[in-house]
Amino acid sequence: MTGQTSNVPVAGVAMTAVGVAVIRARETARADRLYADPLAQAFADAARAGFGEQRWARLTALADQFYEGRTVGVRLVDDRFRAAVDAGIGQFVLLGAGLDTRAFRMDLPARVRIFEIDLPETFAFKEPVLDRVGAVASCGRHVVVADLRSDWQKALLDSGFRTDLPTSWIDEGSLGRLTQQWNQRVVTTLSGLSAPGSLFGASRLIAEPDGARYRELRRMVADVAPDVEVPLEPVAEADFDIERWLGELGWDTEFRSWNEMVAGLGRPVTLPDPRIGTIAAVRRAD
Repeated sequence: MTGQTSNVPVAGVAMTAVGVAVIRARETARADRLYADPLAQAFADAARAGFGEQRWARLTALADQFYEGRTVGVRLVDDRFRAAVDAGIGQFVLLGAGLDTRAFRMDLPARVRIFEIDLPETFAFKEPVLDRVGAVASCGRHVVVADLRSDWQKALLDSGFRTDLPTSWIDEGSLGRLTQQWNQRVVTTLSGLSAPGSLFGASRLIAEPDGARYRELRRMVADVAPDVEVPLEPVAEADFDIERWLGELGWDTEFRSWNEMVAGLGRPVTLPDPRIGTIAAVRRAD
C-alpha cells in the first residue's frame, strides 16, 4: 500500500466522513446545487484509492441512500453558519469535523476562527489531501486532535479556544441522539465552555435507528460482512426531555421543524412527522 492510501479510513467512525464527502461531491456536480464544495471530490478520489472495489461500491451505495437528507442538512448548517457570522460570532467549534471544508469554501472573514475536533485518523487522511491540492483557509483554522468520548476540553483550550467569546457549536451528526450518555457529557462540557450568547443546535430525531440503511452503516463502521448484524448502542430513557435539560444547563431554546427549514430549498425531503427538527439553543447570561 502506498503512502497516499495507507491512511485512508476504510472502517471505524472516521470512515463515515468519506461517505459525507462523496455526498458533497455529488451535490457540487449538480447544476442546481445547494452549495459548492470543490474539495469534496479531492477527498473522494483520495479515499477511493484505499478501498477495495466491493467495499467502495458498498460505501457509495450507502451514500446514495442518505444523500437527499444529508446534502440538505449541509446547506442548513451553512445557512446557520452564515447567520452566526452576520450576528457577530467569530468563534466556531465543529464537533466531529470529519472532512468539513467550511474554512476553505465559504469565503469567511479573517476574524473568524474555526476549531475542528476529530479523531487522529481523520486528520491523518484529511491534512495530506488539503496539502496536496494547496487548499488555503480564508479564516483562522485550528486542528484539534481529540476523541469526543474522552477529554477533548483540554485539547480545545490548548489550541487557543477562548471561553470569554460567544461560540457557535456545530454538530452534523456526531452526537446523534442526546439520549446517549456520552453525548450528554459532551453537551455538558461545551455548556461550561460557552460564554453568554453562544449557539448550539440539537437535533430532534424521530428516526428508526434499526432501519436497513442504519444497519448497513453500522456494518460498514464495524467492517463486517453485509449479513452480519451489529447491535445498537444502549440509550437512556426514550422520553428524555432535551429542551428541559438544555434549559437546566443554561440555554434558552426554540424548536424549528425540519419541514419549515427546508421549505424553500426545492428538494423532496419533507417528512410526515412535525416533531422532527432542530432545537436551537442560545446560552443565557446566568
